[in-house]
Amino acid sequence: MRRVLLTGATGYVGGRLLSELEHRQMALRCFARRPEALRGRAAPSTEIVRGDVLDPAAVARALVSVDAAYYLVHSMGAGEDFAARDRQAARIFAEAARTAGVRRIIYLGGLSGGAAGLSEHLRSRRETGEVLREAGVPVVEFQAAIILGSGSLSFEMIRALVERLPVMICPRWVGVETQPIAIEDVIAYLVAALDLAPGAERVYQIGGPDCITYGDLMREYARQRGLKRLLIPVPLLTPRLSSLWLGLVTPVYARIGRKLIDSLRNPTVVRDSAALQTFPVRPRGVPDAIARALANENEVYAKTRWSDAVSSSGLGERSGGEKAGTRFVETRSVHVPAPPSAAFAPIRQIGGRNGWYCANSLWKLRGFLDLLAGGVGLRRGRRLPADLSAGDALDFWRVEAIEPDHLLRLRAEMKIPGRAWLQFEVTLASGGSDIRQTAIFDASGLSGLLYWFALSPVHRIIFAGMLRGIAAQVAA
Repeated sequence: MRRVLLTGATGYVGGRLLSELEHRQMALRCFARRPEALRGRAAPSTEIVRGDVLDPAAVARALVSVDAAYYLVHSMGAGEDFAARDRQAARIFAEAARTAGVRRIIYLGGLSGGAAGLSEHLRSRRETGEVLREAGVPVVEFQAAIILGSGSLSFEMIRALVERLPVMICPRWVGVETQPIAIEDVIAYLVAALDLAPGAERVYQIGGPDCITYGDLMREYARQRGLKRLLIPVPLLTPRLSSLWLGLVTPVYARIGRKLIDSLRNPTVVRDSAALQTFPVRPRGVPDAIARALANENEVYAKTRWSDAVSSSGLGERSGGEKAGTRFVETRSVHVPAPPSAAFAPIRQIGGRNGWYCANSLWKLRGFLDLLAGGVGLRRGRRLPADLSAGDALDFWRVEAIEPDHLLRLRAEMKIPGRAWLQFEVTLASGGSDIRQTAIFDASGLSGLLYWFALSPVHRIIFAGMLRGIAAQVAA
C-alpha cells in the first residue's frame, strides 16, 4: 500500500479530502500544527503527525516512506509577509520531499491569466507551485477559480452579501468573469491525481462549465433562495474602499481585506482544457453547485466547523470567537479531572428544573420574553430529569444529536432573527476529560446582526459561567 501525506487537513479543502482518502483505505498520514483539531474527524487508521511546514526537521519526519504528498498550505491570513512565508514553506517541503524519495506532490493553487497584473494573493499561489517544482519532484498542480461549497470562502462571501443586503452598491469586481468549480469536483480531481500516469505531471486548470460574473453568482444564489436583490454597480469604489465595504458587511473577511479584493479583480477563466482530457471528472454547473451547497450546508458546517476548535489541554478555561460567513461561532473549553462519563453527566441533565448552571434568573427572563414574542419559552421543560434522546424538547431548545458520554447538540426553537445551536463535546484527555462548548448563531439579515452584537456580551458571560458551573458539578 502506498503511503500518502496530507497537509492542510484542518482546512476547508483538506478536511473534505481527508474523508475521501480514508474511504480508499490507503496508508494515510496527516501533518498538522494542531493534531487535536483532527480529533473526531480522522479515522483511527489515519496517522497524525504534529509539525509546522516551516520546520525542516518536522517536515522531513512527516515525509518518511511517503509515496505521494498533498500540499494544501497557504498563509494569506498570516499577515503582510504571507507570500514570503509561502515561498519558504514550499521550498522546505519540496527539498524534504526530494530527499525522502517522494514520487509526486499534488498541489492546489489559484487560477489566473497571465503573470502581468496579478494580485499578490494569486501571484503567491503561482510562485508556490514554481517553488515546489524547483526541487525536481514531479508536481501535479491544479489551478482553480473560486470554489463553491458550504463553508468555502467564496460561497460564504456571496451568501453573506445576498442574505444581508436587499440593495447592493457594487464595486467593479462584480462584473469580472470567473469559472467556479464545486468543492465535490475539486476533491474528485485531487483524488484522481493519485492514479495519474508517471510523466503526466503538469499544471492543470480546473473549473466548471459556466463562465459567469460575480454579480451573476449573487443573482443565482438569490434566485435559489427566493430573494429579490438589486445590484447597482459603482465604478468609484477603489480596491481599498471595496475591501473596507466588504469588511463592514462580512466581518470575517476584514482579516484578509485587500488581499481578497485584489484577487477578485483578476478574471479567473480556464484557458487550457487538458484537465478534461486527462481526468475522468466532469464538473457540474453553477446552479447545481449552489443547490448542493445550500442543501448540504448544515451537515457540512457541523462536520467542518464545530470540531475544529483547539481543545484545552489542562490549561483551564479558554474561549474564542470567530465569524464565518453569516454564522457567528464562539467556542470555549475546560479540563476536568474525571472520566468522560462523569464529565458528561451534568450536561445530560441540563435544563428543565435542573437549570442551566449559571444565571438561571436570566434564562427565565429570556423564556418570558420569548413567550411575549409568541415563542415556546421555558414552559416545555424536559421529558426526563436525567436522560435525553434526539428529538426531545428541552426548554426552548430541541435535542438535535446526542452521543452517550460524548456529545450533545441543541437547536434553538425560541423566536430569534436567525438560527442557533449550542453544542457540548466531551473527549478523553490526559488526566481526565476536556469539555468543549460551542455556540453558533446563523444571522438572518440586519436584524440578526443587531441581535448578535447587542446580546453577544451577555451571551459570553452566561455561556462562560455555564461551562464553569458544569465543571464545578463534575468536581462536586
